[in-house]
Amino acid sequence: MPGSKEIRNKIKSVQNTRKITKAMEMVAASKMRRAQERMRSGRPYVEKVRAICANLSHATPEFVHPYMVKRNEARRIGLIVVTSDKGLCGGLNTNLLRQIMTKVREWEGTGAKIEVTAIGNKGFGFFSRAGTKIVSHKIGLGDTPHLDTLIGPVKVQLDAFAAGELDAVYLASNEFVNTMKQNPLVRELLPLSDDRLERTDPNHDWDYLYEPNAEIVLSDLLTRYLESMVFQAVAENMACEQSARMVAMKAASDNAKQLIASLQLTYNKARQAGITKELSEIVGGAAAV
Repeated sequence: MPGSKEIRNKIKSVQNTRKITKAMEMVAASKMRRAQERMRSGRPYVEKVRAICANLSHATPEFVHPYMVKRNEARRIGLIVVTSDKGLCGGLNTNLLRQIMTKVREWEGTGAKIEVTAIGNKGFGFFSRAGTKIVSHKIGLGDTPHLDTLIGPVKVQLDAFAAGELDAVYLASNEFVNTMKQNPLVRELLPLSDDRLERTDPNHDWDYLYEPNAEIVLSDLLTRYLESMVFQAVAENMACEQSARMVAMKAASDNAKQLIASLQLTYNKARQAGITKELSEIVGGAAAV
């Protein structure tokens, strides 16, 4: 059994660790609320832009944007991966990257080539170590993402698809369900399917006036829609990150508390054994005299 001094030092060390995890839990809880508000406020905007794009695309069927052109076979695939910049958030990034690699192996099994845009340090580091081709990346987003910092890396994939260099573009991120649950998702971003551009009111047709023309308006709106989808994915991933970190730090604090209680019990037993030994020595010495 270790000595009393060693146990006291270990108790003190675990107590210091628990203070850190408790502080990180409170910070994550505060950031989580702001991240969830940002995430929820962005959802109506994405849906409204989608509805406008759907109505305009059906109103001008003679114009087919390159984003809406479907390829017969996906031989070159672009992948936009949204992960966190920091760790200590449980299995959030691990679960997402595991699902991504499952899809990547399926694509590579058909002979497809993968090009990655990494948003977040964890995904960038993972694909760098894996040797995957990274065409663009963005790290260090901070606690408040800004659309203008994401447009550049995302535009690389969008322009490649519009130019015919990619046959499909996928978006991989975590979907926020609630504080305790986050779902990793890999969904198709391009080409835009008919289901995603379904009109909200299919029985009503509008006659639009365009300035300067329908092609420019629809092209700009579709680009803004795709950018807003990526931005919303980043906002949701940040809400998932803070929720997962709060849960992980709470579990770490609870485990530290249990460990301290166990160490305290061991310390008390060791101290009691030492006192009993000293008393036995004193009694034995007195009996010898």
